[in-house]
Amino acid sequence: QIAEELQINPMTVSKAWSLLERDGAVERVRGQGMKVSAPSGKTASLNQRLQSLQPTMQQLASQAWQLGLSPDQVVRALKPLLRESAND
Repeated sequence: QIAEELQINPMTVSKAWSLLERDGAVERVRGQGMKVSAPSGKTASLNQRLQSLQPTMQQLASQAWQLGLSPDQVVRALKPLLRESAND
């Protein structure tokens, strides 16, 4: 159907679906066809990943402000924690 609407070769559409499925962007659901997958770290854009952290970062910023910490102090404290997490 997509190939017909776009007037392209059906094999091109099939290949595109296969690549999207391989990359985790879509998933095949029995009896329902293809569905867009929930964003994951691998397929989600940087903006989407940062958006998912927004509530946590907002809470951190609020608590840091209440404690009188500067942005530089918060960043300096956070960097070692990020490095530790990357090594886990």
